[in-house]
Amino acid sequence: MAMTLVSTVQVPSGGAASIEFTGIAGTGKDLLLLYSLRNSDTGTTDSLLLNFNSSTANFSGRVLYGTGSSALSTTASNDLIGGIVGNGATSSTFSNGQLYISNYASSANKSFSVDTVGENNATATRHAIIAGQWANSTAITSIALSGGYNFLQHSTVSLYIVS
Repeated sequence: MAMTLVSTVQVPSGGAASIEFTGIAGTGKDLLLLYSLRNSDTGTTDSLLLNFNSSTANFSGRVLYGTGSSALSTTASNDLIGGIVGNGATSSTFSNGQLYISNYASSANKSFSVDTVGENNATATRHAIIAGQWANSTAITSIALSGGYNFLQHSTVSLYIVS
């Protein structure tokens, strides 16, 4: 297995409402997105949303997560891929995670997995594992992350093609 770095986005001062990768070549088998994120919201944890090719439809999955005091499971039927820490969480901590997308250039539905963790020493740590699917036969050529807030400076996302 070989991994080729496509691009790394590091959010500058002032933040960014979304992080996007466009023009993804269909030359590999899978995609890997590694991220370290923090958002501007005053809460401790907020949703991280995903879209492929500007679509937020036809996502489904199963979410397993733990909060430090409980473990829960739920069905996801939208573009949610976990949570990231906000400005109400422990100072200078970032959520870290990975999104692995199988067969991104194929004409079949796209399966993906997410493993993410966010820290808030004041109350809890939140860890989530997601098994998901995007029911669309179009090859993935763009990926965007958002959430209705700004990603803070030093948030970083790297995209790799796996062949």
